[in-house]
Order: sequence, then structure tokens, then C-alpha cells
Amino acid sequence: MRKPSLKKSIAARTSAKRALKSSLGLKTPRGYGWLTNPKKAAYNRAYNRTSFSFISILRRLFR
Repeated sequence: MRKPSLKKSIAARTSAKRALKSSLGLKTPRGYGWLTNPKKAAYNRAYNRTSFSFISILRRLFR
């Protein structure tokens, strides 16, 4: 089970690298991770399918 980290969530959305890529228009479309970094894409796919967060459990309970 994943523990949500507010600090990491904010850091990922406000990094200088992300802002620079966005302003220059260098971002690749969703799903292109297999082309840019296949090893990381394979890891993320497995991780996202096997782990779950506490928040997702709460969402399912209160639907």
C-alpha cells in the first residue's frame, strides 16, 4: 500500500525541469514513455498495477 506524500506531490508539479519543458513545448504525448525510457516505463506499469493507495480505498467505499 502506498502512503500519499504531499511534499513529493507538490515537488513533482513545481519542478524547474517540468516548467522548462512545458514552456519550450518539449513534452511528449501520454503513452510515449516506452520510446523515451523503456526501463522506467516497464517499472511504472508493474508498480501501478500491483500497488494501491489508501485514498483509492476511501474513494471506493464512499461512491
